[in-house]
Amino acid sequence: MLTRRRFAQLSAAVAAAGCSGGAPDIIIHGGPIYTGVAAMPRVDAVRISGGRFTLAGALSDARSGGLAREIDLGGAAAFPGFMDSHAHLTAVGMAALQLDLVGAPSLAALQQALGAYARAHPGRPILGRGWIETHWPEQRFPTRADLDAVVSDQPVLLGRIDGHAAVANSAALSLAGIDAATPNPEGGRIERDAAGVATGMLIDNAEALVASRMPAPDAAARREALRQAVDLYAQRGWTAACFMSANAEDVQFLQDFAARDELPLRVDLYLAPEESDALFAGGPSGEGRVHVRGVKLYMDGALGSRGAALLAPYADARSEGLLVTPVETLRGYLRRAREGGLQVATHAIGDRGNRLVLDAYRDVFADDPAALAAARWRIEHAQVIDPLDIPRFAQMGVIASMQPSHAISDLHFAPARLGQSRLGGAYAWRALLASGAVIAAGSDAPVERGDPLIEFYAAAYRRDLQGFAGPDWRADEAVTRFEALRMLTWGGAFSVFQEAERGVIAPGRVASLSAFSADLMTAQPAAIPGARAVLAICDGAITHQAL
Repeated sequence: MLTRRRFAQLSAAVAAAGCSGGAPDIIIHGGPIYTGVAAMPRVDAVRISGGRFTLAGALSDARSGGLAREIDLGGAAAFPGFMDSHAHLTAVGMAALQLDLVGAPSLAALQQALGAYARAHPGRPILGRGWIETHWPEQRFPTRADLDAVVSDQPVLLGRIDGHAAVANSAALSLAGIDAATPNPEGGRIERDAAGVATGMLIDNAEALVASRMPAPDAAARREALRQAVDLYAQRGWTAACFMSANAEDVQFLQDFAARDELPLRVDLYLAPEESDALFAGGPSGEGRVHVRGVKLYMDGALGSRGAALLAPYADARSEGLLVTPVETLRGYLRRAREGGLQVATHAIGDRGNRLVLDAYRDVFADDPAALAAARWRIEHAQVIDPLDIPRFAQMGVIASMQPSHAISDLHFAPARLGQSRLGGAYAWRALLASGAVIAAGSDAPVERGDPLIEFYAAAYRRDLQGFAGPDWRADEAVTRFEALRMLTWGGAFSVFQEAERGVIAPGRVASLSAFSADLMTAQPAAIPGARAVLAICDGAITHQAL
C-alpha cells in the first residue's frame, strides 16, 4: 500500500535514478492531476522519462530533473490512463460501414433511414445496427412487414443495439430458409405471431441463421475498421482496451499496427471460442501493446431482448430468457481454459446466468479454490445478480466486468422487465464494491458509445444524459467519483494482471495518462458528458493531444 511518505520517497528515488531513453522527458502541469492513489490523490506536476512516471509532485521538483518538453494542461484535469475493459473494437469501426440506426427515435424513423440507405445502395443486401425500441412511440419490436413496406427486393438484417437480436425482412428470411417449420436453434428463438409465422425478429443464436447468409466484409475492410476504431479510442482519451470476442485476424492486424508504431492503445484480447483451439493449446501470449489473455464465452442473452436468463419469468413476459451456451458445453471450455492457463471472460446478464457461471467457475476449481482467484476469471456485464450471489464475486475472486452506461440506458425499460423485487441486484456497483469485489469498468461499444466520460458520469451519477432516473432506480448504488475513477483505471489494470505497472500515477509506473477538459472530480455532473479528451499518453507516448 502506498502511503504519502512512501509516495514521496519513490518520487525522489526514481527521479534521482533517471531512466531516459532516446525520447525527451515530458513534464505535464497546469491543471489538477489526480493520481488514483489515496495517500497522495492530487499533485501539481508529473515527469515522464523512458516511458515511465519518474516524479509526481511539485512542478519545481519536476523541473529540477533538467530539460524536458512541457505540456501545459491549461486548466484541464489529468488522471491515470482510462481503460475500456469491455469493447468490440472491430465492430466499433464496422459501424461506419453499415446502416447506422443509433438514436432512431421511432419505428417510422427507422423505416425512413432504411429507405434512404436502400436508394443509395441499390441491389445490395443491407446490414444495419443500433435500433432500440424502448423509447419508440410504437412501443414494440419492428417486424418483417415493417421492413417489407420499405425494402422487399433486397435482403435486410438490422441488429438491435445490444447485439442480441435482429429483425429481418421477408427476403432475408427466405434467403436463410426460415419458414413456419424452422425450429428454434439451440440458444436462440425465432419470434412468431399467433399463427406461428415468423415475425422477422431473431433472438440471440437465431440471428446467425440470417447473418451467416449475408455478405461478410473482406479482410481489407475489417482491417480498416479496426484501424479507425483504435484511432477513435485514442481521440476519446482511452489508453487501453479489452477487445472481446476477437479472432486471430484481429490479433494479426493489431500486431501489424504495433510493429509500424500505429497502435495508440494497449489492447488485451479475449478470443471467441471457435477461434481458440491454438490458444487452448499454447496459452496466453503477447508483447508490447498487444496481449492475448484468454477466451470470451457466453452464458445468456440480453435484457432488452428478453434473452437474459432469469431465475423467475420476466415481469412483462412469460419467458425466463435463454441460455446461449449449454451449461455442460460451457464447463468443457472452462476445464480446457484452466488446463491451458487462460483467463476466461463469460457474458452473463440475468440472475440465473450469473449464478450458473459462478457455479461453473467454482466447480472447475473445486480442488483448489485459491487458484480461481489467482486466475482472475471474469464475468462480463454482471447486470442482474441475485443478492445472495453478490458476495460470491469477492469470496471467489471473480472480477465483475461492468459497463456503467448500461444502467443509464436500461433504466427506461429494466424496471418493467425485472419488476421491483429484482432491482436491488441490478447494476449493483455499490453492493459489489462493499463486498470487496473488483469492478473493471468498460463500455461494451458499439452497444454503447464507447466514451470514457459517459462511463464515469454513469457510475458516479446513475442518471441518464438528461438527468433522469426513476424513484425506483436505486440511486444508492452509484459510486463515489474516486471509486468511478478506480473502476475505469486500476480496476481494468487489475483485470489484465497489470496493477503493479498501470492504473495509477506513481513513480516507477508505466506512464499512461488521460486528460479531459472538465475536472471529473469537481465538475457538475451534467458538465461531464459534454467535456472532451485533450490529452492521452500510452506507455509514455503522446497518442492524442488537443490542447
